[in-house]
Amino acid sequence: MFVSRENCKSEVLDNGVVRTVKGCMEDLMVVELVWQKGMEGAVHTHPHRQCGYVLKGKFEANIDGEKKVLGPGECFYVEADVPHGLLALEDGGVMLDIFTPMRKDFVEK
Repeated sequence: MFVSRENCKSEVLDNGVVRTVKGCMEDLMVVELVWQKGMEGAVHTHPHRQCGYVLKGKFEANIDGEKKVLGPGECFYVEADVPHGLLALEDGGVMLDIFTPMRKDFVEK
């Protein structure tokens, strides 16, 4: 499968973050998120494993109460059902999130 930019729809989430699903299969999903300074992904859980990779900007990641600032080229991993959240520390931050299995709630509306 190939995915071109033209085939991806973006949506603005309630917190202002712009989310674009870049592609998915039943057991894998890639999502690009664009953040502005101060935008927050509130601490939450879900039954998916996740890797968040910083493409641009700086973020404070919170995994089960442990916080760490991450910059370009750094990432975090979260097991299923572990509380986690994110805070953008700069404008124009870009994260790439990888989920397994895919987040059906992101594509079924």
